[in-house]
Amino acid sequence: MRASGEQAEGVAISDAVAVERTLAGERDAYRVLVERHSAYVYRLAYRMTGNKEDAEEVVQEAFLRGYQKLQQFAGNANFATWVYRIAANYAIDRLRQRKNEDSRREHPQRVAEGEPETDPLSEMKDASPSPERLAGSAQLAAKMKAALETLTPAERTAIVMRHWDGCGIEEIAAVLKSNTSAAKNTVFRAVQKLRTALAPFVEPRGAARAVGTE
Repeated sequence: MRASGEQAEGVAISDAVAVERTLAGERDAYRVLVERHSAYVYRLAYRMTGNKEDAEEVVQEAFLRGYQKLQQFAGNANFATWVYRIAANYAIDRLRQRKNEDSRREHPQRVAEGEPETDPLSEMKDASPSPERLAGSAQLAAKMKAALETLTPAERTAIVMRHWDGCGIEEIAAVLKSNTSAAKNTVFRAVQKLRTALAPFVEPRGAARAVGTE
């Protein structure tokens, strides 16, 4: 669906023009960007957070931060990529906050404040297959949702970006604020968990092809 601002002009304006007009004080121009990219950002947010409420919060916060920091954008990147990274980073923060809250409730004696990455991986039971393989199966769809929630924020971000959105390792590294080697290792860990969890449901070759790390 086209943005209302675009329809009013009768022609689609580019992201770069919309950014330029927003910086010049034309607020309706930013609405064009929001309406154009909000569905894309929402899909990322929902896959990462696993629920509608958090996903909507991520979308709202991503575009709010994008608006507030638009001067820093300066056309150095594609706007869609830029706001995607803002959303991914906020979703990571939200996941870490949620993991800390859940861990304090379930294992208060074992969780140190401010150390979300120390959640014991040995307690994670599952991971997620590809959405195509889940299309006709409510059981596997539920398994995927539960499995994604067990991944660390970094692993979940990496697998969502790599598998669902087809992002390159460099872009994943940028979002995770790490180098490409560390990003590859994060994807690899997530893939191994996916393969292990999927073993009872799909053939190994199919699972490997579905999540791919090429």
